[in-house]
Amino acid sequence: MRDVVEIGLGKTAQRGYHLDDIAIVPSRRTRDVDDVSTSWQLDAYPFGIPCVGHPSDATMSPASAVRLGQLGGLGVLNVEGLWTRYENPTKVLDELAGLDEEARATKRLQEVYAEPIRPDLIAERVRELRAGGSTVAVRVSPQHTLALAPVILDAGVDILVIQGTIVSAEHVSTTDEPLNLKEFIADLDLPVIVGGCTDYKTALHLMRTGAAGVIVGIGGDEWSTTESVLGIRVPMATAIADAAAARRDYLDETGGRYVHLIADGDIQTSGDIAKALGCGADAVMLGEPLSLCDEAPAGGAWWHSAASHPSLPRGAFEVSGEPLGSMEQLLFGPADEADGQLNLFGGLRRAMAKCGYRDLKEFQKVGLVLDR
Repeated sequence: MRDVVEIGLGKTAQRGYHLDDIAIVPSRRTRDVDDVSTSWQLDAYPFGIPCVGHPSDATMSPASAVRLGQLGGLGVLNVEGLWTRYENPTKVLDELAGLDEEARATKRLQEVYAEPIRPDLIAERVRELRAGGSTVAVRVSPQHTLALAPVILDAGVDILVIQGTIVSAEHVSTTDEPLNLKEFIADLDLPVIVGGCTDYKTALHLMRTGAAGVIVGIGGDEWSTTESVLGIRVPMATAIADAAAARRDYLDETGGRYVHLIADGDIQTSGDIAKALGCGADAVMLGEPLSLCDEAPAGGAWWHSAASHPSLPRGAFEVSGEPLGSMEQLLFGPADEADGQLNLFGGLRRAMAKCGYRDLKEFQKVGLVLDR
């Protein structure tokens, strides 16, 4: 049974754990790092590393999404972002990169995102992604899925990501016809990733919609303000483990249909990636870490996708300074600092080898210990 703590008369809270609260326990076996595989596959699409690019305009342009694909990951472009609002958003991104964090950055974000989305630019950006030769994935919010889906699908994407701060399989509305995820996904002939979610029950319900992947977490990092604005904070180690338990039950329920889990939140270093996968994730969604590479379109600035919300922004604007290196160096090294921010997936391979696991599926069985 999960620890339940009484926080007052008649009110209890379940105990949850963050990635910082746990550590990986090596087994009796070690393995040569060259014998370790970090590959995984979503539906018909194989990837060399368990990395999904968070669809923030700070990190994912058509060019950087293609580059991430070339390096073995999955780049996801936001079809509600600057690249579908401006013919050439480079000047806007350059301006944002030069903003002072104290100089009303949030208001400026709201202003530049007030430009309407152009369907012709959605089609153009998908063509650019397709021309790059990598798997084509785009993100749309649940609120705009029905309106934008025809344009997205006509453009010809490989993977559709329906992502919001919190996504449920049972949205209730007295004013609008809500998106019925199960019916929507059933009508498609391409894999859909949905999320985020934070608990067992929601993860299980999202799996039952027919989704190929479920995003666990809300993209929380030190710049996220979801807790201060909404009171929501996600202990990622517990959230991933709960979603993995939902997946096991769903496997039994369906006779073997596997749904991939993508961890999105509190992931900054190679050690965080290893712990997220050890909790049961199949891949991680990287946001701020990718803002530190040379290819990041905002030149080192970072903001979460929800930071530009017109009435209730949830994310601070940050300028991280000088890039740490190329995207290839960020993902595969070499690292010239010992803080785990470079060679992210080389670090993961080393962790897997030190613990004796040859692939990601095996590594999900690694032992964990509470160390806080």
